[in-house]
Amino acid sequence: MTAAHLLPPVPDDDGAPFWEYAARGELRVQHCADCGEPRFPPRPCCPHCHSFTSDWRPTSGRGRIWSFVIPHPPLLPGYAELAPYNAVVVELLETPRIRLVGNVVAAPDAPLNSVPPARLRIGAGVRAVFTSPGQDGLRLPRWLLERS
Repeated sequence: MTAAHLLPPVPDDDGAPFWEYAARGELRVQHCADCGEPRFPPRPCCPHCHSFTSDWRPTSGRGRIWSFVIPHPPLLPGYAELAPYNAVVVELLETPRIRLVGNVVAAPDAPLNSVPPARLRIGAGVRAVFTSPGQDGLRLPRWLLERS
């Protein structure tokens, strides 16, 4: 299974800017334009001050593994041939309350099982890269382990 076989995202009105920036290779997070608080997943109203204004601020694309799992057995039959693979929750460095789900891979277009599970550690540094699932110019963020 290659990146073209990944489940593509289904953008909604609130999250569409996230995917537009990702298509350009940028990892951005929605922030309240009034109080400055970040919010993810994207939504129309700030949960802190209830403002309906927002902007999308760039991040460095760096984070750390906050949690991970190696699915046994894979939940989707089409992914069984890739087991074992990882699913990670990454906490962004600039906005630690923001956590994104993805996979740690060896290269942007590498298969999901390209990083041995034994290499993953809670707290390990990662950086975002992007791959195309082969549809409509959308690109998915994935994660590379940073060398420490």
